[in-house]
Formats: sequence, C-alpha cells, structure tokens
Amino acid sequence: MSIAIGGRVPRRGNRFSRSIADGALRLAGWRHEGSIPDEPKLVLIGAPHTSNLDGVLAILSLMALGLDARIMVKASAFRGSVGRVLTWAGAVPVDRASANGVIADTVALMARHKQMLLLLAPEGTRGAAAEWKRGFHHIAVGAKVPIVVAACNYRTRIVSFSPPVEPTGDYATDLAVILAYVHEHGYPRHPGRLSQPLCELAGRTWDSTPRNR
Repeated sequence: MSIAIGGRVPRRGNRFSRSIADGALRLAGWRHEGSIPDEPKLVLIGAPHTSNLDGVLAILSLMALGLDARIMVKASAFRGSVGRVLTWAGAVPVDRASANGVIADTVALMARHKQMLLLLAPEGTRGAAAEWKRGFHHIAVGAKVPIVVAACNYRTRIVSFSPPVEPTGDYATDLAVILAYVHEHGYPRHPGRLSQPLCELAGRTWDSTPRNR
C-alpha cells in the first residue's frame, strides 16, 4: 500500500501507528495509488464527498501514510480537553470573525511555517453541493503552493493522489483539471449525493457503468 512521498512533505506518527491504520485499510480492501510530491507546503483536497465514511477513510489514510496534515476547525471548538485533542490531531483554529478574513489568515499561517500540509474538502457537504467552495484555490494561489487531489473510489477501493496542480490564478481553468481527475479516478459512495460540478462533468449524473479505475 506504500506510495512515494517526497522527503520534504511534513510527516508524523511511527511504524506502529502506520501499521495499525494500514492494517485497518487492508482489512476493508482499500489501497493507495499515486505519489505525494516533494513539496514542504501543499493544499490537499479530497473528493468526492458523499458520506461520513469519507472522513474515516481520510483519517486512516493520513495515519497509514504518516502524513502530518492540518485541518481547519472553528476557534470556538478549542476549549478544554476537546481543544487539546484537536491540537494533537493537527487542527488549525479558524476565527471566522477575523478582520483579515479566513483566507488571508490561513495564507499567513502557511507563510509562517516551513512545512504545512493543509487538508480541505471543497464540496463542503456530503449532500449534493451545488458548487465547490473556492477557499482551497484562494489559499493555494495566495500561499503559492501546489494542490494535490485525493480521489476516493468506492468501486475499486482505491484512494488516488494526483500529480501536483500548480494554480494558475484562473479558478475555472484549475477546477476543470481537478474535476477531470476526480471523475477519472474517483467514485462516490452515494452517487445520488454527488456535487453538481461532478454531475455536470459526467453528463446528468454519475453513470452506473463499471469503469477501469
């Protein structure tokens, strides 16, 4: 299940934690394909998102690969023992009332770190999102970092990592590349909940014809 991971990519965990997560994924029939580019800072996005199981799969994949990923969580959640757990898990507190804005604060945060792998789910919801949230692209452009797509396929049980997408600054152009990768390599757990951009790419809805990937 091992894939190539660049030496500058932020890592965490040890052989024991990786083996536990890897074993759980193997028992469930999942494996990984692709590679993580040798970059110290990345925006990692996961799609398609149609089930709570996607989050479990993401956590196990990060643990199995030993990736030190950061997730954005509202600042009010960082209280008491819950806050300590969130901090340990790599969560980044987000103040939505910040005068600078969440995007600007996140770009500044990435600038302050030598290494940072930021994990985002641009669909925002598991229930047929009308469009993707643009925050991931604004952050990648502002921080001048590549975007890597993790596409989960519930038919083949493969999580595929894309080649790095260097943001051009043109959201429509970059999104087209990302959506094409997800459509080619992913398949949702619940096709009826697929986000509209992916439905449109598939032509009305995600087809039920078996695919090679």
